[in-house]
Amino acid sequence: MKKFVMAALCSFALVGFVIADEFTATLTKVTGSTVEGKKGKKGEDAKEFKLDLAKNVKVAKGMFDMDTKKWSAGDAIEGGLKADAFTTIGEKGLQVRITTADDGADKGKVTQILVTGKGGKKKGG
Repeated sequence: MKKFVMAALCSFALVGFVIADEFTATLTKVTGSTVEGKKGKKGEDAKEFKLDLAKNVKVAKGMFDMDTKKWSAGDAIEGGLKADAFTTIGEKGLQVRITTADDGADKGKVTQILVTGKGGKKKGG
């Protein structure tokens, strides 16, 4: 019985680390330690958001796996959030997949940004 209880506790603890909120978004602004944009896919009622970034946020190109129907991290984007793709976001925004932490010190903060598409033309250009 003790083994069963210990195994159950370990399982719940491990699942807690794995659970995270992941959603498609259009980034409109990246400033210092926050990102702003609209949550949801095109054609849906998108909701605006402003989220804080975790200290060790991972920024990469998104790779869609047709077999699993899930996004995964591809090559890291050189320069991270200071890269040109984030500093010159166009009028249509930048299509991304955002992952936030559900627990721990980074609860509610963005831990990963995967660029999934191209943005629109630069504002005023």
